[in-house]
Amino acid sequence: MQTYCVGGAIRDELLGLPVKDRDWVVVGATPEEMLLAGFKPVGRDFPVFLHPETREEYALARTERKTAPGYAGFIFHTDPGVTLEDDLARRDLTINAIARAPDGTLIDPYGGRADLQQKLLRHVAPAFAEDPVRILRVARFAARYADFSVAPETLVLMQQMVANGEADALVAERVWQELANGLLEAQPSRMFETLRACGALKRLLPELDCLWGVPQRADFHPEIDTGVHVMMVIDMAARLDLSLPARFAALTHDLGKGTTPAEVLPRHTGHEIRSAALLEPLCTRLRVPTDCRDVARLVARFHGDLYRVAELRPETRVKILERCDALRRPARFAEVLGACAADYRGRLGFAERDYAAATLWRQALAAVQGVDAGAVARACDDPAQIPARVHEARVKAVAAVTSSAAL
Repeated sequence: MQTYCVGGAIRDELLGLPVKDRDWVVVGATPEEMLLAGFKPVGRDFPVFLHPETREEYALARTERKTAPGYAGFIFHTDPGVTLEDDLARRDLTINAIARAPDGTLIDPYGGRADLQQKLLRHVAPAFAEDPVRILRVARFAARYADFSVAPETLVLMQQMVANGEADALVAERVWQELANGLLEAQPSRMFETLRACGALKRLLPELDCLWGVPQRADFHPEIDTGVHVMMVIDMAARLDLSLPARFAALTHDLGKGTTPAEVLPRHTGHEIRSAALLEPLCTRLRVPTDCRDVARLVARFHGDLYRVAELRPETRVKILERCDALRRPARFAEVLGACAADYRGRLGFAERDYAAATLWRQALAAVQGVDAGAVARACDDPAQIPARVHEARVKAVAAVTSSAAL
């Protein structure tokens, strides 16, 4: 039995990055021997075990054979005769196919160290094309390692996979998992640009893919191109360290601009309503979690109104706060404002500007929260009039704050 540390831990160690998790490959062992050594089995499709003390994952060296379309159509083979090189050959990228022996020796049969030095994301073998999830993984690594590029031959292979329909076999849960992880990387735009370059974005997120080439008014958007703007927005969301719901909202806030009639371009009147409408089937199709969907829905529908807060009457401000359920869900409303700030600053020349609208909305929300709804209700003779009286009190409170701010 021989044990090797493999994959991401070695890659990040060689890059001088912090190592979060360590994975291990065991060569020359059987499942029975692992159990006798105290390991706990956790793998469903192939033998994976947890170390009895460290709880790190130890997998028996294995090979795989494609038997059906999609990422789940594989048969795995493990026995004591499978070598370390056999196991490394089935991995996605050369930079993930490096192992370290107990004595510290690096085993690098596929040139991973050279590709790390050249900052290349290169596939290990033609078998890469058998697993469509690897398209998403390469795109996610492009977002994580922003100074790396996808090897030309790997990009060609990804394009062929898309053309052959492999991307269509991806299940919604796995697509969402990889997209969510990519949104949380340092430069998420590179994930979507990579998916677009290989043609996968059009298959997975056609509502987003169609935004490139759609013009916007240069006085509001000096970058002009809507797709370019959305990429700037999600990178700004990463810079602002926003939550996943806010980053997803940043990604989807302008979907409606892809359906603007050509004769009215570059104006996009009413795109907020269209964006919210397009968002619903997208979230259903990808099974987007409720918290991400809810924040994205509010940002898509109200980001234009939230930006124009200084132009709105106090009554309109209160109505928007109520429609956003900001009183009951102030933390969620803060995520909405974060995504809107990324939208505002994700424009050419706007990156260092302050999103002043957020301050005005926070002031308005504080004023509304300061209204004692119980006291208003007790002073009302007609119970049917209580909601209207509470609303009026909130409007007065916001008006007072607005007047004070103006002075």
